[in-house]
Amino acid sequence: MTRESSASPLIFGGDVQSPRAALPVLPPLALYIHIPWCVRKCPYCDFNSHTASPVLPEEEYVDALLADLDQDLHAVYGRELSSIFFGGGTPSLFSADSLGRLLKGVEQRIPFASDIEITLEANPGTFEQDKFVAYRKLGINRLSIGIQSFQQEKLEALGRIHNGDEAVRAAGMARQAGFDNFNLDLMHGLPNQSLDDALADLRTAIALKPTHLSWYQLTLEPNTVFWNQPPTLPEDDTLWDIQEAGQALLAKHGYAQYEVSAYAQPGRPARHNLNYWSFGDFIGIGAGAHGKLSHPDGRIVRTWKTRLPKDYLNPAKSFRAGEKALGNDEMPFEFLMNALRLTEGVESRLYPERTGMTLESLAEGRREAEQSGLLQVEPSRLVATERGQLFLNDLLQKFLT
Repeated sequence: MTRESSASPLIFGGDVQSPRAALPVLPPLALYIHIPWCVRKCPYCDFNSHTASPVLPEEEYVDALLADLDQDLHAVYGRELSSIFFGGGTPSLFSADSLGRLLKGVEQRIPFASDIEITLEANPGTFEQDKFVAYRKLGINRLSIGIQSFQQEKLEALGRIHNGDEAVRAAGMARQAGFDNFNLDLMHGLPNQSLDDALADLRTAIALKPTHLSWYQLTLEPNTVFWNQPPTLPEDDTLWDIQEAGQALLAKHGYAQYEVSAYAQPGRPARHNLNYWSFGDFIGIGAGAHGKLSHPDGRIVRTWKTRLPKDYLNPAKSFRAGEKALGNDEMPFEFLMNALRLTEGVESRLYPERTGMTLESLAEGRREAEQSGLLQVEPSRLVATERGQLFLNDLLQKFLT
């Protein structure tokens, strides 16, 4: 049985047969590439990541990624890529030669926009200066460095393999390699963390002058070590103090919050993530990768790929684990669970443009959300109030059928 012949059947969701307008313009198209290996699995991590063996199957995995992409090409003919994101796992475990062959293969299949943003996730303990220089020469023009904390006690509690000095050096190495656009990934609400601890981490990060900061609270997720063996986390009052003081500190230093956990210098939001949150399209390739593709006739299909690397690399198994066409009854929630994460929301017109649905299909939920003080009364925009941002799940419930 070949990969192609064993593709999963389409799973229809909701009222997919109801009339839906053809999309006047297809949204921007991005590519997400998942590389699932890490040096060590962190106890808080619920992503599809796996401990790496001494020798990674780089050549075989790149071959599989390109074959996976080939099976999605029919749905994106004539379009160009506006962004590429290498996520993981730890993509920087792969050599520049492997990533270069992969990028060349992608560009041969789908044209790149002239200003394409190409982001690579990296961890401070997994690279050398020469490797970063080589990545930059490939056309990778943005890094996302997984710091999490600069304090040794917190790093050990999180199971991280780098130390604070390596975390600081990472930003300098990125700049020296030619990256003038990079993100630092930082957590708060860590085990036994005080307000002073959290602000010290933020001040250290700000001093390194990243163009973007992802600053988010540690949560305990199912199927993780922390879920089964919970650490002692700060009390709710402390978490609230950290959130308020941290946001004020970031704003003071010119980092505008544009999403629940994303802060950027002017003109530097993550374009790949903005596309995701504004219901743009993205192909997902790699073990466990998810995708979402719009079709001119109005169909919108979500896809997900085989999760385990050994299965993904097995020629007898399908790359695609499943797919689902979104139904009309699902569309309001699907669109808004992304768009309302943006602090400024989106223009109302984007909803019919990206979904093929009328604004009237939102009317009942919109009215209830506005009356509850969760959604701003703003006809030209769909944007949560400050209270709606804090209680986003309650807001989204208004749009579930």
